[in-house]
Amino acid sequence: MGQFPAPNARITIGGQIAAALRAQIAAGVYAPGDRLPSTRALAAERGVSRTTVTAAYEQLLAEGYLDSRQGARSVVAGGLRPPQEPPPARVAGPPPAGLSDFARRLATLPIPSAIPSAIPSATPPARASTGPIADFRFGDMAVEDFPLLAWKRALNRALLRRAAWLGYGEPAGSPALRAALTAYLWRARGLRCAAGQIVVVNGSQQGLDLCARLALDPGARVVVEDPGYAMARHAFHAAGAALVPVAVDQEGLRTADLPREGGARLVHVTPSHQFPLGGVLSAGRRTALLAWARRAGAWIVEDDHDSEYRFDIAPIPPLAASADAGDVIYLGTVSKTLSPALRLGYLVLPPALVAPFRTAKLLADRHTPSLEQEALAELIVSGAYERHVRRMRRRNGERRATLLAALSAGLGGRVSVVGADAGLHVLAWFQDIPRAREAALIAAARAAGVGLYPVTPLYDPAGSTVRPDQAGIVMGYGGLAPRAIAAGVEALAGVVESIVSPTMC
Repeated sequence: MGQFPAPNARITIGGQIAAALRAQIAAGVYAPGDRLPSTRALAAERGVSRTTVTAAYEQLLAEGYLDSRQGARSVVAGGLRPPQEPPPARVAGPPPAGLSDFARRLATLPIPSAIPSAIPSATPPARASTGPIADFRFGDMAVEDFPLLAWKRALNRALLRRAAWLGYGEPAGSPALRAALTAYLWRARGLRCAAGQIVVVNGSQQGLDLCARLALDPGARVVVEDPGYAMARHAFHAAGAALVPVAVDQEGLRTADLPREGGARLVHVTPSHQFPLGGVLSAGRRTALLAWARRAGAWIVEDDHDSEYRFDIAPIPPLAASADAGDVIYLGTVSKTLSPALRLGYLVLPPALVAPFRTAKLLADRHTPSLEQEALAELIVSGAYERHVRRMRRRNGERRATLLAALSAGLGGRVSVVGADAGLHVLAWFQDIPRAREAALIAAARAAGVGLYPVTPLYDPAGSTVRPDQAGIVMGYGGLAPRAIAAGVEALAGVVESIVSPTMC
């Protein structure tokens, strides 16, 4: 319910209840249309008579805070808007005294207060009257794509098996889910592993954090793709590692630029679909990377973030499926197939790493929520998960085709698209807009109701990678309907025209 004011002899109990409810409505705890607790329930909670609570509700009705309904509970009146408060800003300057080196490193990271996606972003796009047209944010999933009925059935079956989830679970994850994942990974990715090699984590980000904590001492060197996944860089930096950015091209990580043997403890790669450029690590470079890891005594973290979505050929086999993949830690997730809200991911570990990772997971949070694990296991075993993935591959193939066609029709030679063969995003280079005007493009698009997200933050600021001098935009399409994609690109074309030829507008 929230906190009520301390008793005040000058204000009746009913007046105190009414004042508390006004404050909660103003703060947005109760939004327009929300039902308030029943008078009976609130009276029991506050230890007062029902008559007292009824009097408070009648006062709020008289003031216009509530709407009454015949035979039903009162609801918050329409037209009441909570104050719009900006998100809490990061406090500038050094962290408070007495915190660890880890905390001081966190204070240096360019992470916003709220992280809606894999790409640091500004405010969402908005138009004054009609609302946003399209938000091309990477990582979003369409609400209507979630298999709600199948998930509810899986949850219900899991709920009936109370012993499976009511107590503390295995730190490494539900035995049922790990067994289901071994079968799924063999069918879908050609990856053979034992259930005992799997540790279930709270999304891929926890997997990256565990890898950083267990493989990296302060000062240890870690190879990262440049450009690459910013949140992986942040996890490694927070662990005290020294980042070694290595450039990528259309064949993925440039393995010829890897540091000499002994020069790094860990390498993070996205070989099946490089983020964000979209390349696939070639066969020759896969062999070179595995050989380098053996010689260097380094671990390879294979981040297989969206491999289910490949539209031209079958999904590329993972590094971990190679015969000589003893140094590979495979990181998978359901964030791109079901929803990032579920926070379900998994690590497939070399046998020697299982015990330390299991213990680290135990100390971090004991285990990932059991009910969701049991439901996912049920979804996989029943075949519903793979049916859903096939359906999502078709839908996202349609979204991809719509985006590519709209970019070609609306922008033509003004945009060069890469990384369109797989995944849920493309990278668009705007040929007529220099990198220095990338921020201006994004701001103008947001004003027009189109959310764009730059590639610049995905390049390591200390790296030496030479990038094109054009504005680069990572355009996610997994959360948009085809009509919104087409409308968004149409609006974007007008924005680009206004920037490139301002005298014509």
